[in-house]
Amino acid sequence: MRVFVLAGEPSGDRLGGALMAGLRHLRPEVEFHGIGGPLMEAQGLQSQFPMQELSVMGLTEVLPKYFHLKRRIAETAQAILDLKPDVVITIDSPDFSLRVAKLVKEASDIRTVHYVAPSVWAWRPRRADKMAKVIDHVLALLPFEPPYMERAGMECDFVGHPVVGEPQATEADIAQLRAEHGLGDAAVLLALPGSRRSEVERLADVFGAALQDFLSRNPDLRVVIPTAPHVAELVRQKTAHWPGQPVVLSSDKQDADAAATQKRAAFATADLALAASGTVSLELAAAQTPMVIAYKFSWLTYKIMESMALIDTVTLVNLVSDTRVIPECLGPACLPRNIAGALSDVRANPQAQTEAMRVTMERLGQGGEQPGLRAARAVLSRLPES
Repeated sequence: MRVFVLAGEPSGDRLGGALMAGLRHLRPEVEFHGIGGPLMEAQGLQSQFPMQELSVMGLTEVLPKYFHLKRRIAETAQAILDLKPDVVITIDSPDFSLRVAKLVKEASDIRTVHYVAPSVWAWRPRRADKMAKVIDHVLALLPFEPPYMERAGMECDFVGHPVVGEPQATEADIAQLRAEHGLGDAAVLLALPGSRRSEVERLADVFGAALQDFLSRNPDLRVVIPTAPHVAELVRQKTAHWPGQPVVLSSDKQDADAAATQKRAAFATADLALAASGTVSLELAAAQTPMVIAYKFSWLTYKIMESMALIDTVTLVNLVSDTRVIPECLGPACLPRNIAGALSDVRANPQAQTEAMRVTMERLGQGGEQPGLRAARAVLSRLPES
């Protein structure tokens, strides 16, 4: 069995590595080809070119590399056509992945699978119809996504979200974190101003002002700030004058395993969190950490999103649990006084979020088969010869 698998960024590499491990478990003779990062390479992939070439975000970043990326799309599609694999699995990165799939479908009947459904339930629903022209089968991370994909004409299986398979911190991990950073038995507020430079630049001052207000009434709290390696130095600079004796977890000065262990410990020991909007809400839910979500957009971006949005919340915990218990301070409402007020409400009644977080993890597949293995079973079950 030959599988061509393609990922364009670290999150896709994690999904791809777990999926490949699942396929190898179910079909030991499987042969992998494609593009991926270290986790996929650990499963036997020899990447056609470095995955980092595809990890480009934003119009101004993409434009200078447009012709190079266009060549890579053509090269990748031709490699697939030459190989004639049993299935092509593209993972997220739709701007690259779906262009490759289009070229493959125009020249062959090779089966195409896309891992991570587009969020058509949130905005731009016609993306599913466009995708259905080049994709046969979708692997969905969220339980409510299959009907949207099936309505457009694609097969779709909910395979579980990778967050449910992530390890949680041990008591020893937590004790080490607290001892190393002099936290003692203090209550902890986790601050997560984003994993991209643009997010940190946009949110750090707002978060800092909100914490100044909130901590003036809650002086017992210590602030802990996990970082991603590529923004760690920026976070240190932007939070140097924050209140609460902030502890910045310097992931750029540790190996990946140590940084991940420390981050898990911080999530587990926190009493509440203030976080930028994104999948981090699911990581907090997995650790049962009550949260407030905040995000600041440009005025124009917010107005465009507001006019196109199909949902009344952006937080995945709210969506998956079908509740609205996670407070959001978004766009014009992303103001220090609003954030501080929401943090006060959550600290006064943290149990209000407990059931929603539990339900979210359950609905995402916690306690069941690992998502990578579920995804592998779904791929194999839909193949014509299976």
